[in-house]
Amino acid sequence: MTLQPFPDDWSRALVVVAHPDDMEYGGSGAVARWRDAGKEVAYLLVTRGEAGIDSLPPTEAGPLREGEQRAACAAVGVTEVDFLDHSDGVIEYGLPLRRDIAAVIRRRRPDLVVTGNFADRWPSGALNMADHVHTGRAVLDACRDAGNRWVFPGAGGEPWTGVRYLAVTGSPLPTHAVDIGPTFDRAVASLSAHRAYLAALGGDMADPETFLRSQATVVAEQLPGASLAVGFELFAL
Repeated sequence: MTLQPFPDDWSRALVVVAHPDDMEYGGSGAVARWRDAGKEVAYLLVTRGEAGIDSLPPTEAGPLREGEQRAACAAVGVTEVDFLDHSDGVIEYGLPLRRDIAAVIRRRRPDLVVTGNFADRWPSGALNMADHVHTGRAVLDACRDAGNRWVFPGAGGEPWTGVRYLAVTGSPLPTHAVDIGPTFDRAVASLSAHRAYLAALGGDMADPETFLRSQATVVAEQLPGASLAVGFELFAL
């Protein structure tokens, strides 16, 4: 399968993911390329990842992981980072989540919205988790909700119908890719910023350089001319 180059006909992106580290496990190298090209990129985290470190209570882990996410964003040139404060580990798909995301889409007015894999499985075949599935489905629906003035009236201001693309990172069915050879080191630095989380995680996924390089090498085999790449399933809205 050959992946298509990611389109360039957009100017503002909003990244919406469930947890700190979700975008850094493969997608932040693309964000760095976009920022280098002058694109505006903002992040929205549904949770603060407070249930993600077994050795720390949520009251300690949440602020710690928020700080790590802000550092991870800074490594790829992103300074606008918001958190919704839904509960980590038990994100519920439903109207409150759709409303909260739609409000930020109306405020940020993106052309491109990026989220994480919300299919049942990862490309490896491993099962996905409910937080990712529920967040991604809510993001898809919120892109439509944001443009309808009669849905969630008053949430986030005036309707925004300008979302042209929804891009899904980590999808088992990628269609497009971004060459991240020039920004790979910054992708590694971005994931490495999650120091406490990686230390608690252990295993192969706790080695940012090795993990990201292995993933990016596989994707690059499907993008002509690239040595390292990030794949996305891209939907035109």
